[in-house]
Amino acid sequence: MPLLDHFRPPICNKGSWEGFHGMWPALMVMDLCKSLPEQYTAEPRVHLGKNFEVDVCAFDVEDRTEFDSNASGSGAVTATWAPPEPTLTLDLDPTENYEYEVLIFDQQRGRELVAAIELVSPANKDRPESRQAFVSKCAALLQKKICVSIVDLVTVKYFNLYCEVLDVFCQSDPAFTPDRPATYAVTCRSHSLATRSKFESWAYPMDVGKRLPVLPIWLDNDHAISLDLETSYHQTCSVLRLV
Repeated sequence: MPLLDHFRPPICNKGSWEGFHGMWPALMVMDLCKSLPEQYTAEPRVHLGKNFEVDVCAFDVEDRTEFDSNASGSGAVTATWAPPEPTLTLDLDPTENYEYEVLIFDQQRGRELVAAIELVSPANKDRPESRQAFVSKCAALLQKKICVSIVDLVTVKYFNLYCEVLDVFCQSDPAFTPDRPATYAVTCRSHSLATRSKFESWAYPMDVGKRLPVLPIWLDNDHAISLDLETSYHQTCSVLRLV
């Protein structure tokens, strides 16, 4: 089926992009498991920022004081060191790291991460610091020889995070210049040769109304499996009744 625009009518009136992005990784995993060798496992991950996290460390201060007193046996309060006032205090707006991804692990290598499939959300593209956080994460994975795929369906934010990852390495993709498409799918990998490291990418612009591409997912230097984005995309749209 063709790519839909999940951020504009009529599709955005049928369902939220959050619901779609939340479900698509799980169906990607189901599709990948058909071809993953036995030693590998794939898991979907969704992280929606601190506003959606539960503070499991919250507790009552009075209860803690009573416990500490009982534990000491004498009921004496132990004096604690009071640090001086800070030399600098700033109000910061922390970056919200919204993550929709699939991670693939090699169980025979102690559950080592070998590949990551990152689904771009609007929050990853809306501010310079958000884009920098996403790009830094992908660049760090590539430097560790982990295969990274980026799938960007966000039609309302005109930034190309794949090209920004290449900027980190002072490189560019001729197929994506001078115009950087806002929606695209790409797999990148960095692997070691005899005397040097080699960077490779499989990058495909995506347009609303056209089919989604097939991406290679590299499990090691010499072994890749295919990720047919079309299959899991169609399943997700069908289950959510977007078509």
